[in-house]
Amino acid sequence: MFKTILKQVRQYKTAALLTPVWTTLEVIMGVLIPYVTASIIDKGISAGSLPAVYRYGAMMVGIACLSLLFGILAGRFAAYSSTGLAANLREAMYTNIQRFSFSDIDKFSTAGLVTRMTTDVSSIQNAFQMLLRTSFRAPLNMVSALAMCFLIHKKLSIIFLVAMVILSAFLAVLITRAAKLFKKILLQVDALNGVVQENVDAIRVVKAFVREDHEMGKFDRAAVGLFTLNVKAETLMALNGPVMNLIVNACIIALSWWGAHFIVEGSLTTGQLTSLFSYIMTVLTSLMMLSMIFVQLTQSAASAARIAEVIDEEPDMDNPEEPITTVPDGRIDFNHVFFSYKRGGDYALEDIDLHINAGETIGIIGGTGSGKSSLANLVARLYDVSEGSVEVGGIDVRKYDMKTLRNEVAMVLQKSTLFSGTILDNLRWGKEDATLEECQEACRQACADEFIEGFPDKYDTVIDQGGTNVSGGQRQRLCIARALLKHPKVLVLDDSTSAVDTATDAAIRSTFNARIPGTTKLIISQRILSIQEADRIVVMENGRVDGFDTHENLLRTNKIYQEIYEMQTSGGSGDFDQPTQ
Repeated sequence: MFKTILKQVRQYKTAALLTPVWTTLEVIMGVLIPYVTASIIDKGISAGSLPAVYRYGAMMVGIACLSLLFGILAGRFAAYSSTGLAANLREAMYTNIQRFSFSDIDKFSTAGLVTRMTTDVSSIQNAFQMLLRTSFRAPLNMVSALAMCFLIHKKLSIIFLVAMVILSAFLAVLITRAAKLFKKILLQVDALNGVVQENVDAIRVVKAFVREDHEMGKFDRAAVGLFTLNVKAETLMALNGPVMNLIVNACIIALSWWGAHFIVEGSLTTGQLTSLFSYIMTVLTSLMMLSMIFVQLTQSAASAARIAEVIDEEPDMDNPEEPITTVPDGRIDFNHVFFSYKRGGDYALEDIDLHINAGETIGIIGGTGSGKSSLANLVARLYDVSEGSVEVGGIDVRKYDMKTLRNEVAMVLQKSTLFSGTILDNLRWGKEDATLEECQEACRQACADEFIEGFPDKYDTVIDQGGTNVSGGQRQRLCIARALLKHPKVLVLDDSTSAVDTATDAAIRSTFNARIPGTTKLIISQRILSIQEADRIVVMENGRVDGFDTHENLLRTNKIYQEIYEMQTSGGSGDFDQPTQ
């Protein structure tokens, strides 16, 4: 885990290594100041020597200035390296997430990934900066101060050792209990982020069904849970200060009592006693700083594990050693395919054996959960089959270079997603170097040109995040145009015309037949009108193929298709392309 995190220091390694060097020099200067103070008192003030006061005073000023300089350098290098580590961690996670298959993404919630890239990385950044500075400064301060104490007076130094043992035992118990709470807090942060994200994404539905109070209740429960855990953790950590003060005061009393005796005996000077008071504060403060390091490391250990989990996640799917980079044609073969979303789970698809010719238009219909989308996802290798094989162009999709395959198998997914930017920017997701004329042609094929030309800025019209400033049907047509720009050998439309009116739906299908006859088209739809003119139609039921034939033959032979047809043709319902505002 920590090895994975430290690998990301990379180009900031030099700054990270120099930080302890400057910190060590800062500590040495700081430890010398009380010793020089004792000399000012004993050799200057007590002896009545003003030149000694000036000499040791100038020495103290010089040491203090050097300590300040070394501290500034240590702080700068620590900030530089810790911030760089945070940047590299975010980049490493984001890069690996881009390699994830759909099944990999299913393992992590979106809210969890966001928390890892924000809260968890910030925790690691703070811990690393503290590790570079405080973890070197505190023990060096403590050891150096103890050494100076023993140099000044061995018997009085025993007070420091007893105080350290008591405080160390208390901190060990405190840290052990706090570690469990910090892990629970991070999980609760995930839950809170999940509630917020779900609410914001579905805010229109929330308002349409007047469920604001219900959502507030969910948020309050998550927030109260986080509040309760934080209170427990902070209450526990708050004990650190009072216990520290108690031990410090006890040490001061003991040092004053025994120190007075030793001064009377003549084995200790007033200046030495004064420096011992400074050193006892240095020792105990350093011990408290060490406790804060352990607390921070305990808290960040949970974050480090979560970050390493994302970085080290090996994608379920990857390119073969010698991938094929050319797709011959759009022929598709499902060879006795079984598929489950989870290893050992129930099959979403069972014994699918379908053979589709290049250039065919295939309709896919069935009830919710029948496996229509699962079938389509396997063609572009968004998931891998559990058993059997899927072939495109007569070659198993697992043998292709995935970028090549997905460029040749264009998918318009069930959820039409647009990105912030202009219409032209969104279209060029299909082809980065597409000209305006190519984009216009794709939009004509998708029947999107008619509404784009109505916008004042036409193709330069800015799309809001998520495409909230265009209607559902307009989003679908832009997504279809984006896919067509790839000039694919296979085009998969996963219920991608559900929000357009029947006339536009028919116009899009007619354009496909005329403009891209050589492209194999898989059209998933809930409407028979959208697929009845297809060359052949697949009827899905409970993850199996219940029928595969032409519209006319299925009407005669397939009971499920007959029921769907009768239900849709007798209801007389229409489809409308309404704005989603």
